[in-house]
Amino acid sequence: MFSGDRVQKALVIEAPATPFVLTTVPIPKPGPGEVLVKIIASGLNPADWIIQARDPFAINTTYPAILGFEVAGDVEEVGENVEGFSKGDRVFFETKSNHNEYSGFQQYALAPTEFLGKIPDDLSHGQAASISVTFSAAAYGLLPEDPLGAGLNPTFDDEIKFPGEAALVVGGSSSVGQYAIQILRYVGFSTIIAYASLKHAEFLKTLGATHVIDHTEVPFADLPVALHKIYPHPVKTIYSAITSVEAQDAAYASLSKDGKLIVATPQPVPRDGPDAAGRKVYGVFGSPYVPQNRPFGLLLWKHLPRLLQQGVFQPNRIEELPNGLTGIVGGLKKLEHGKVSGMKLVAFPQQT
Repeated sequence: MFSGDRVQKALVIEAPATPFVLTTVPIPKPGPGEVLVKIIASGLNPADWIIQARDPFAINTTYPAILGFEVAGDVEEVGENVEGFSKGDRVFFETKSNHNEYSGFQQYALAPTEFLGKIPDDLSHGQAASISVTFSAAAYGLLPEDPLGAGLNPTFDDEIKFPGEAALVVGGSSSVGQYAIQILRYVGFSTIIAYASLKHAEFLKTLGATHVIDHTEVPFADLPVALHKIYPHPVKTIYSAITSVEAQDAAYASLSKDGKLIVATPQPVPRDGPDAAGRKVYGVFGSPYVPQNRPFGLLLWKHLPRLLQQGVFQPNRIEELPNGLTGIVGGLKKLEHGKVSGMKLVAFPQQT
């Protein structure tokens, strides 16, 4: 809830498909089970520019709207019935869509503690702001039980492994793709093939990729053949972080007859016909605030800070944007025009 006389700077969309404007809004007050976070770093995602420019969710969006889905900051104020968090704690979280007081493109936001993690000491706020949304997109597709996901490890059991198994990640150098690679390594896949630019090959191998197919040399249509040259057996697990029809078609054509394809969109291309029997396609909407996602979301936020602390997962490489909240506008233009590769753009609202 918004209350009191304190105000903050925020980047706001005042009406559908209109430009961002810098303005002031009240600083919200945390309710029971919530904390107020002073936002140090906000991660940028393609959904931010898509919502602003194309307004695909207008029917569900309340204006004026504040966007921003990945946040890292410091606990400023603690609400009632909060345990385990104190003023000054460094934290990160995924924001609640269409609720301005929880959004990331401002200087302060609310966070429910059930989906809040403490930042490991060896990570910066900027690095932590690269994790929540994109890790969730990968995790929700790969780990929970059907029908939510592919069911590789619904309980974050560190002992579950898939030795001898192979997987393909289409768009391996994207933010989501990097976490998909790391999750597949976590669950012990022996062969992890990334379809990405060869310039990122060495970095992706540090995340767990064993092979990289160069997307600048191998078009989508030729991906199944290139994959078979590396791994001449059916591939049962494919994650496509690229959501274009061409990417989904190539991933599906590479899938074994009893395989599982995960696509980083809530609405993947429908599949039917004889070749669809036995294959499963999962769409992903990684928010823990969706009712059906809540049980797995509670588990994810219980284990993710631990796994980061242990070094099992590492954040994206980041590019720091200048000029605080106003720098977000240029950063989103870079995302829109495909000028970001292998990096997460991060803004710093307190520098506004």
